[in-house]
Amino acid sequence: MLRSFGLWLRSWHDSHRMLQGKIKCIFTVLFIALPFTWFLKASYNSTIAPLVTPGQDIGARGILTLRNFLPSGNKVIINHVHVRPRPWSDSLPTIYVITPTYYRMVQKAELTRMSNTLLNVVNLHWIVVEDSDRRSSFVRRLLENTGLNYTHLKVHITDKLNSKGSGQRNVGLKWLRDTFSVNDSRPGVVYFGDDDNTYSLELFDEMRYTKKVSVWPVAFVGAMRFESPKVNASGKVYGWNAKYAPDRPFAIDMAGFAVNLQFILSKPDVYFRLHGIPSGHQETRFLEDLVTLSDLEPKAENCTKVLVWHTRAAAPPLYKGYGNPYIET
Repeated sequence: MLRSFGLWLRSWHDSHRMLQGKIKCIFTVLFIALPFTWFLKASYNSTIAPLVTPGQDIGARGILTLRNFLPSGNKVIINHVHVRPRPWSDSLPTIYVITPTYYRMVQKAELTRMSNTLLNVVNLHWIVVEDSDRRSSFVRRLLENTGLNYTHLKVHITDKLNSKGSGQRNVGLKWLRDTFSVNDSRPGVVYFGDDDNTYSLELFDEMRYTKKVSVWPVAFVGAMRFESPKVNASGKVYGWNAKYAPDRPFAIDMAGFAVNLQFILSKPDVYFRLHGIPSGHQETRFLEDLVTLSDLEPKAENCTKVLVWHTRAAAPPLYKGYGNPYIET
């Protein structure tokens, strides 16, 4: 009997030692795996958190796509999560982007490209002004589908003007003046962004706190790699690097400046001049009515950094009779 008890005790001892080994193994795995899992979670959050915030509305439209690849047999399942534009912030000035547009073969492509950029900018209101007798359903659908804050306007310019697009910009300015009072406490900035340019997101951060008029370089314009204000050691604009009409008081491209909203509301008679203005001079006449050279605020590292480019899409060759003519392009 003592022998049987000894055998049972030895068996129990061996089982207990095996159990201890298993528990030790489990704790070892957890000790290694948990920090690694936490690291993955932290890495995931650090990548996604700037784009997705708690309480943000999740919908069918948006800018962010997260792809989770989960093997299922020989297939790969891709889950798409679309997020609406970034949430509005009460502490940041609003950027009002006035964009003239007109019908052409690449219009939808260029508006789509621009909208995908603007979706990444917080507190932005897009004012799109068509050169048309009526607001087109295609532009309306495009704007609705972006999920952006927008205003859709139209004006039909019948006169042949050198200042292309400025009639539409004036309509955008009129909308701002009709919508906001000069005493309105909401801060903002106005930017004239054409639909055929390419914009760095950094540009919108640079312009957001404009006091009067801020300026920066513009690439691929005026037969130069870039045009730029000249800035002295004191951080003041004193001239222009421009080949086309360099003697203009403000030898700057439309994409190269932004104006404080309250400042432009305080100048109700300042619009783009449409008649008797040589080509490429509407910017300088507009700014002459607003500021002097000493008022300009150089941005983009004292105008040493290019953040906007003139990148016009070429109209593609068309072969008549090919493809469904009712498919919108």
